[in-house]
Amino acid sequence: MASFQRRTILRSTTAGLTTALVAHQASAQATGDKPAAANPSGTEAKSPPPAPVTHILARYAATAPVEQIPEEVRKEATRTLLNWVGCAVGGSQQAAPTHAVAALKPFSGPEQAGLFGRRERLDALNAALVNGISSHVLDYDDTHLKTIIHPAGPVASALTAFAEYRPVSGTEFMNALVLGCEIECRMGNAVFPEHYAMGWHITGSTGVFGAAAAIGRLLKLDEQHMTWALGLAASQPVGLKVQFGSDTKSFHPGRAAQNGMVSALLAQQGYTASEVAIEGFDGWGQALSTKRNWSEVTDGLGERYELALNTYKPFACGIVAHPTIDAAIQLRDANNLKPEDIRSVDIKVHPLVLNLMGKTEPHTGLEGKFSVFHAAAVALRQFDPPTKSTAAGTSPGR
Repeated sequence: MASFQRRTILRSTTAGLTTALVAHQASAQATGDKPAAANPSGTEAKSPPPAPVTHILARYAATAPVEQIPEEVRKEATRTLLNWVGCAVGGSQQAAPTHAVAALKPFSGPEQAGLFGRRERLDALNAALVNGISSHVLDYDDTHLKTIIHPAGPVASALTAFAEYRPVSGTEFMNALVLGCEIECRMGNAVFPEHYAMGWHITGSTGVFGAAAAIGRLLKLDEQHMTWALGLAASQPVGLKVQFGSDTKSFHPGRAAQNGMVSALLAQQGYTASEVAIEGFDGWGQALSTKRNWSEVTDGLGERYELALNTYKPFACGIVAHPTIDAAIQLRDANNLKPEDIRSVDIKVHPLVLNLMGKTEPHTGLEGKFSVFHAAAVALRQFDPPTKSTAAGTSPGR
């Protein structure tokens, strides 16, 4: 794991998010929360064309040599995969994947791939969806702190399902995992934090690119076909932050995995897409973010790796509440506090914490994961990492 302080990265990430959030809210207030009227077709001014981002990424995904990946990045990929498997098995019996299996099983095709922690088997596309749900439902999965993307969810869910259907070598699998996570996180870097402030759940909206690139690599797509795969992925972003605290949050990485696999499989058959789908006028970047920095995507490909900045949660809940949990535990232990000793609790937090974790009366385990009030109460009462997510209202960590 990279030698950096989790709390330091969290502080800088949160500061950037709030700047974007405040700017976005101010813009909405200034316009009466109504979108500006679009110019007539063809009359809107166009800026100079950006770098050919879609082609650059496609070339990288299709041709990057395996031996180029540094040993420390390979190690981080192994940690990422291990963490993902644990999360997928741990979440496999929760309500969200159980409901998903019940809904999809009657319509599933041949039993091509297994479901982690479950007996059922589904076709590879639906297995990717369900395993993605299972791996994210506990909100315990890996986190790229620069963007708060959970890299493994979309990419590993697609790869494990596909590799069971069409076996590949361990080297091929891990190389595809690294490339997929790299592309996913670089796409996030290019539009963060404005994209996130607009309401997108960035794991779903960028994860589709990582899954498409990873499966495309296993399919041995050339640059042209990989360009189409990424173009198809650009038309399939998924995920809204309004879903946090419900089953649908974990649907986002699952659907991103499934959509990415579909993109690569269609491209393999010659299904075409715009070759500037990411950076082009009316493309993914323009549609999904108010600002784009494409150099974050293209600079240093194969030289620096975003997976080296991946990290792992100590608490199974929204990551912006982790400093509050840390503080509550330290105060409790330092003062030997008991619940009966506490009359009230005052916490000063960053505005983003209340934006993402402001549920004051969580009624389910999933909602509790997005309540800083609940998180602080659990930490003050007793330390038990909150891993449960029941629909019946059992509070996480209780």
